[in-house]
Amino acid sequence: MGFVVLLLAGGGAAAWYFTQGSHDGKEAQHEPPKPPVFLPLETFTVNLQGGDQYLQTDITLQVAEQTDVDAIKLQMPRVRSRLLTLLSSQDAETLASAESKKKLAKDVQALVNQPFEPKGEPQHVTDVLFTTFVIQ
Repeated sequence: MGFVVLLLAGGGAAAWYFTQGSHDGKEAQHEPPKPPVFLPLETFTVNLQGGDQYLQTDITLQVAEQTDVDAIKLQMPRVRSRLLTLLSSQDAETLASAESKKKLAKDVQALVNQPFEPKGEPQHVTDVLFTTFVIQ
């Protein structure tokens, strides 16, 4: 019985030692997470399907690096054109639900991430945030 207790205690101590980082007493070096990089876009105002209502929204893109901001800014007319086409194809009733807004955000992300040139590199938009969203 004493041998089993000693064996269990020794095993527990070894497990603790090996899960506590490096053996030389130094803490493992962890890089702090990079702060998010945001790119606010100018306000979009579009007529919605059906013609009686319009959407006014402000969109902010979250990207991986500042270089992504620079690449998107260089192509801003194309970005705005893609997004205006997408937003104006929406229906006011559909946009009323939270799920449809989440889907729209994913669609915006997919559109902006598409390469701007044939065989070009995609953008790295990691999130799309609606900072205003008004349907009238």
